[in-house]
Amino acid sequence: MNAEDREMLTRIMNYADEVMPDIDPEKVRISEQIDKLRPILQQLAMEKKSSVEDIFIKYMDLATENAVEYENKMKADFGDIMGN
Repeated sequence: MNAEDREMLTRIMNYADEVMPDIDPEKVRISEQIDKLRPILQQLAMEKKSSVEDIFIKYMDLATENAVEYENKMKADFGDIMGN
């Protein structure tokens, strides 16, 4: 993940923490997430001259990549404790 992608992910995640702090993204429909995130997605879409939907898809990809990176780091740091 490059610096620009990380900055985009951070902006969206910070916004999401403000507007939907208790929502589990895996349990909330995508349409509801888009509605809640629409203001930041629209802002990023205008900045990047892209569609809101494309920005949301990019966000989902980056969030998945970030989760995998985090999981791999945890395994590397604590694998022996966790039995891996």
